[in-house]
Amino acid sequence: MTAIDLLLQRNSESGDVAPGERSVPEPSLRVAIVICMDARINEFALFGLAPGEAHVLRNAGGVVTDDTIRSLALSQHKLGTTEVLVVQHTGCGVNAVTEDGFKDELEQATGLRPTWAVEAFRDVRASVRQSMERVRRSPYLPHTDGVRGFVYDVHTGELSEVR
Repeated sequence: MTAIDLLLQRNSESGDVAPGERSVPEPSLRVAIVICMDARINEFALFGLAPGEAHVLRNAGGVVTDDTIRSLALSQHKLGTTEVLVVQHTGCGVNAVTEDGFKDELEQATGLRPTWAVEAFRDVRASVRQSMERVRRSPYLPHTDGVRGFVYDVHTGELSEVR
């Protein structure tokens, strides 16, 4: 059985048991969360979220990229969000690569060099600050005052705010 088959089996066995308001696409808390795709992070449990409360944008590193800005622009302009929460974490896999090193690996393996940025970082707090600043400076986002950033400790579960 593949992993996808397992997930589909779990879905058919559990049915639709998720609580929360899901009749409209606008998140009821009017917040968008940018967070890392790391499998150790359960953002719904971390923040006590129910379906329908927040937009959750996950990517490698939880960094604000051009595509994240695209999603945030839609979230704010069309779906009413007014706050942005940026969450990165300790022990992130993006800390283990370098921009050029990873691009070199991909180029050697495929013959093509990626045009996109890896967004590798060494200092997670500095990376959170940079992502918050990208949101604050984006001309496409009308709501840039309510931006806050945090580092999540994957071992203790603690959140520490980055200013």
